[in-house]
Order: sequence, then structure tokens, then C-alpha cells
Amino acid sequence: MDRHERLNALLEMVGQRARIDVEESARELRVSPATIRRDLDHLASRQLLTRTRGGAVTSNVAYDLPLRHKTGSHASEKQRIGLAAARLVHRGMIVGVNGGTTATEVSRALATRPEFNEGDATLTVVTNALNIAHELTLRQSIKIVTTGGVTRTRSFELTGPLAALVLHEVSLDLAFIGVDAIDPVRGLYAHHEAEASVNRLIASRAQEVVVVADSSKLGGFAFARISGPADIQVLITDTAADPDYVAAFEQLGVKVILA
Repeated sequence: MDRHERLNALLEMVGQRARIDVEESARELRVSPATIRRDLDHLASRQLLTRTRGGAVTSNVAYDLPLRHKTGSHASEKQRIGLAAARLVHRGMIVGVNGGTTATEVSRALATRPEFNEGDATLTVVTNALNIAHELTLRQSIKIVTTGGVTRTRSFELTGPLAALVLHEVSLDLAFIGVDAIDPVRGLYAHHEAEASVNRLIASRAQEVVVVADSSKLGGFAFARISGPADIQVLITDTAADPDYVAAFEQLGVKVILA
């Protein structure tokens, strides 16, 4: 386990348990207590947790971590999901992509497709994610449309009424929606209500809605509901997905792709 993975593991542990101990964490992660102390000090300096004598406790952002601290979690699964999603896109399409780590992998997969690297504007991408817009701007054959809005520093997403002004004026062939949780009964969820609102609008502008979510997101729920399960046409997840959840989505008429 490298340092990035260890930091993510510590954040997940403190998020689940509210309080962690240095000695116990060192045993679980098979490193020295001194290493854990340095890691906790590093995370505390970024206000991702609060240091205590002998350990750490949750801070007010423990369940909504900055994007840069989420990227290492289920990385290979997200990359496979991104590649599978990119195969649904054809030249001339207009696609919407929201923010988050899995949606970012979709945009990266699109950027590497040879058919989207030839000529002028072979693909149009509408996004409210600043990091995605920044990466794709370097591809001259991909036209980038960004929404307005107020930036959420944890996710790099633009939210609020200004984002809605742009989205109400566009139509999409496909919308790729990354979520914090998805359930066949409760639907799609995000941690933050402003992100959920923009995600809902992106989905509503598309002829086909594709949810991209690794298997750890299945069966969960978060604070803010994006939409119901009947509002999506395709779910792309990884091969570790619980077969019961896969079957439940398929019974709703959702096409499930295991990447």
C-alpha cells in the first residue's frame, strides 16, 4: 500500500468509525505508528480530520472528501467503466458529463479515442466540471461547453442558478452521470444538494442517461436525491457488482454493462 492509498484508507476509517487510534490503525495498515502519526498530521493540516491525543476524529468534511483524495479509490474499476462508457459515444454526438472521479475517467477515455482526435469538432462535451473542461480543452477536435455557476472546491463542479441557465439551452444525445450512491429502489444520490440539482438537470436534457458507478456505490444512498431509477437507461459498473442489484436494475428495464 503506497502513501496515497494509505491516506484514503485512513479517511475511510475515520469516516466510518468517527474516531481512530494510532496504534490500532498501524496494525490494520501494517505500518509503524510513526507513519500513521505523520499521515494523520498531514490530513489534519488539510482539515480533512481533527487530530486528538493518540488518534483522530471526524471533521465536518469526513463524508464529502475533496476530489484529489477520492481518485485512488477503486481506480482500476473506474478506468474500465470509463472505457466502456466511451464506447457508447460516436462522432458528431453531444454528450453531457458531470463531475466526480468516475465521470472524469469517462472524459479521459473519450480523449484517447482516435475518432475524436481527427478534424474539427468531431464531438461536443457539455460539462459543469472544471477539471474535465481543462483536460479536454487540449483536444482541438472536441468542442467543450462549460456551464456557469459557483465552484465547489471539493469536486471542481459548477453549481447554482448560473449553471442552470446554460443547461436549459442545450440538448444532449447522452448524459454520463457519476453518483455517490445508486439503489434500484431509492434511485441516484449525491452528497451535496447543489450538485444533485445540476446532475438532475444534465440528465433531463439527454435522450439517454448513462450512470457510471463502481460497485461500491450500489445499494447505498447519500444526502441529496438526483432522480429515480426509472429515469436512467444504462448503468455501467464493474464486475464485482452484487448480482442481486444487477438483476433488480435489469428488471426495471435498465441495461447493465459490467466493465
